[in-house]
Amino acid sequence: MKVDQSYKRLIKVFFTFGIATMLIVLYGWTWISHYNRIIESPFFRRGNWMMIFLYGVLLVLFMSIYGGFKVGYLKKGNLIYSQVLSVIFTNIFTYLQIAVLDKHFLNPLPLIKMTGLDFLFIISWTVIYQWFYGKIFPPRKMLLISGRRSDYHLAEKINSREDKYEICQTINIQQGFCFLKNEILKYDGVIIGDISSHERNLILKYCFENSIRTYSVPKISDILLKSSVELNLFDSPLFLSRNEGLTIEQLLVKRLADISGALIGIGIASPLFLIIGILIRITDKGPVFFKQARLTRDNKVFYIYKFRTMVQEAEKDGVARLAEEGDSRILPIGHFLRRTRLDELPQLFNILRGDMSLVGPRPERPELVEEILKDIPEFQYRTKVKAGLTGYAQIYGKYNTTSYDKLKLDLTYIRNYSILLDLKLIFMTPKIMFMKEATEGVRSEVGK
Repeated sequence: MKVDQSYKRLIKVFFTFGIATMLIVLYGWTWISHYNRIIESPFFRRGNWMMIFLYGVLLVLFMSIYGGFKVGYLKKGNLIYSQVLSVIFTNIFTYLQIAVLDKHFLNPLPLIKMTGLDFLFIISWTVIYQWFYGKIFPPRKMLLISGRRSDYHLAEKINSREDKYEICQTINIQQGFCFLKNEILKYDGVIIGDISSHERNLILKYCFENSIRTYSVPKISDILLKSSVELNLFDSPLFLSRNEGLTIEQLLVKRLADISGALIGIGIASPLFLIIGILIRITDKGPVFFKQARLTRDNKVFYIYKFRTMVQEAEKDGVARLAEEGDSRILPIGHFLRRTRLDELPQLFNILRGDMSLVGPRPERPELVEEILKDIPEFQYRTKVKAGLTGYAQIYGKYNTTSYDKLKLDLTYIRNYSILLDLKLIFMTPKIMFMKEATEGVRSEVGK
């Protein structure tokens, strides 16, 4: 069964409405049948509606942040994980709200039972709906147009979403635009790989003319141009790129947020510092902390602090290299710390010192940057802002994302910076802490 693509948005709205309504109804029942009966000043009709409305606002907010409504966009497991995380945070905030309202902590058991029912509904609804969605919207038949460089990694990433895309044919741009024109019309969409701007423009215009969707890999200049300001001073539109980094006002607000966030983080995480330190000492009897030279704003070198996750003298040969999958140098406790990114917690002190920010491009080692710059001179653009504890590339990329793709993600952050974007990335960080693909090591190329 295949349904016209124009109905896709309507069907997504039905999914969103269905899951949000059911979760809100479950809370409404829990609030009215239990908590509103035991608080000192029970609410009546309007008060109850207000509490249910506030829960709905929180739920939609967290679902929007974590992608809980992105049916057909995220994989089934990722979608369920996003919804579960959204519900957990919503219910925690709601419990604290009730506690503040009644001026003491109430029995959380009814809310815990409600959360369990939420999980059951989320899993059932999403599995059934994703199955139904896949039946009526089968994977798009795609044509990949490759350039002079290999687009193997691009094809590999797209093929990993076989529920959404099926690359049926790959054609090199060198076969000529005339040949491509006839082939393009056979497919639902076109993926434009790393090709020259002139050839890409021809394909984009042709696909626009024939109402065929295109997926283009952006170049560095595309990201810079996309975030420019549109000027209408003349009868010809102009794009203004100031290229100055953050304004003085943004730097001030960001620094104040960094200090506040670091102090709060250190206070909350202090028990973890003690527990992790003891586990590392028991495992390897070496130093708990590890420091290493990294680069921050304007290529300034500083020493980053982390919990040690590898054996002592892991690079005693003096060669800098990233951790690989199954790396024998990683301590048993190190695997857990890396997977959850708890090894990064000591960097809260780097933030207090002003070396880093809560949000920004992850700091790289000077020797690794030196090697990357030989192939990607633009990689130094990342140091337009301070390095960060979390960042755009960490949220939307993976541990083994290529340096070129990391650069494009970090530039997207720099060029679209706002305090609201920082807050969004901070809230999204807990989601990726337990996602394996976001923290896995670099695959070894040995033997390939």
